[in-house]
Amino acid sequence: MYTKDGEKYFIVDAHIALWDARESNQRNIHGKQFIDCFYDYHRNLSPESEVWPYEDYLYQGGERLMKDLFTDGYVDHAIFQPAYLGEFYKTGFGQTEEAFALTRANPDKLTYNHNFDPRNGEAGLDQLRADAERFGLKGVKLYTAEWHGESRGWKLDDPWAYRYFELCRELGIKNIHIHKGPTIRPLDRDAFDVADVDHVATDFTDLNFIIEHVGLPRLEDFCWIATQEPNVWGGLAVAMPFMHTRPRYFAQILGELLYWIGEDRITFSSDYAIWTPRWLIEQFVDFQIPQDMTEYAPITTQQKKKILGLNAARLYDLDVPTELQLPTADETATGPRQPEAADLVGAK
Repeated sequence: MYTKDGEKYFIVDAHIALWDARESNQRNIHGKQFIDCFYDYHRNLSPESEVWPYEDYLYQGGERLMKDLFTDGYVDHAIFQPAYLGEFYKTGFGQTEEAFALTRANPDKLTYNHNFDPRNGEAGLDQLRADAERFGLKGVKLYTAEWHGESRGWKLDDPWAYRYFELCRELGIKNIHIHKGPTIRPLDRDAFDVADVDHVATDFTDLNFIIEHVGLPRLEDFCWIATQEPNVWGGLAVAMPFMHTRPRYFAQILGELLYWIGEDRITFSSDYAIWTPRWLIEQFVDFQIPQDMTEYAPITTQQKKKILGLNAARLYDLDVPTELQLPTADETATGPRQPEAADLVGAK
């Protein structure tokens, strides 16, 4: 929990990872390219005091993760969103066994999501059934630009992908997190395009599609899709650190999201271990839209509380202490905007 100026915030870090990118786990040059690109994001967008040594960045381990998130980082609950990247790393990039062991040891603090790849066909469907039972999955993380043999990406509206979404529905996996954001070397930029989100969100209205990185650099496309599809959410991973390096750009990102989709479908993410949550939370609570950016309304404390944790808590049915909850609609003169009303905020 984070407290500032008498206000208490329930924090859910909705996008974290525990990875091993050490040379011993790199399958080829692409494994080094990938983690080096991550490190460039880290050191170029972080305050100087928050930049890690490169060797520490290759692998954190569970003990450091728990300290960075929960001891130092104000986080109340965090959700693993692992990337596999088996073409680049011998045991995969995200460390399934270590992350899941941490989750079992700390179920009040951690939720483990897993991944699937529809290019694995029938065998992958069987694996998803087994994973759902083993991990108790409420969500999955998808990487549409992941390489798979000769294939360098797939689309959400592929026929095989639909088989997997139908199985997610059957298994009760309702939260579909999808990387639709900046390209990471050597992955292909166009494989992260947001265009296929529209189609699948229309066909699976009972699933939540959380678009991680809010489609950057395709923010406008994402907003036009998400305002029409009430089951599409925006995850702020990668967007958050621009508060430090380009605050007006971050103000534009957040202002557009609040205008188009409203405050109830945006989630906070540190994208650990690219960044640590402490400084992001501190800066976000203090952040305000510059007064000369008059096309955007000021950000309220209630909006910040929703984004920092209450929205993700609702997605994952997390228990929020009574003193950290917001008043219900019955207790306020005007309730929060209902996300099922796919209209423009500015037109209300």
